[in-house]
Amino acid sequence: MEIVEGPSVSVRPDRHCAGIRVVTPFRGMFAVRDELMGELYEWLDDRGVDFGPTFFRLHVVDMAGSMDVEVGVVTDKPVEGDGRVTPGLLSAGRYATLTYVNHGRRANRALIEWVREQGLTFDCVENPAGDRFGCRYEAYLTDPRSERMKTRWRIELAIRLADEPSTAGTP
Repeated sequence: MEIVEGPSVSVRPDRHCAGIRVVTPFRGMFAVRDELMGELYEWLDDRGVDFGPTFFRLHVVDMAGSMDVEVGVVTDKPVEGDGRVTPGLLSAGRYATLTYVNHGRRANRALIEWVREQGLTFDCVENPAGDRFGCRYEAYLTDPRSERMKTRWRIELAIRLADEPSTAGTP
């Protein structure tokens, strides 16, 4: 893995998106991602929708069970969904980010370590049904339609951080 940028913390506004969300076993997650990307691109092309980076968002992570995942794209404005494609938002807030090329597992570990070293926490609820993230996604800065070699994809990993404790009323 090569870290291209970060890790760092950024503050982001809400961003409109459109995506397809499914529940899949962990082992099938990446095959589903690739299949859904093709379906989503076709849907967008058929409707002439301009879009930004493709993302892969993990809503609920349960490595031993099922993953609730979404393949989506950032859009300039809200879109009308139909069929399996639904409109949505990438939520506003503080995000820990890291941009890398190749091997996401190492990037994930590097970002988690860095967040812990900084004394920050993720917006995540841990429970027996799987960890539920406020927003955790990987944005593909390299267009997968033009670069088929996944080991060359430039990817931004972004995980929403917990809100900072309020300091209202303190000296």
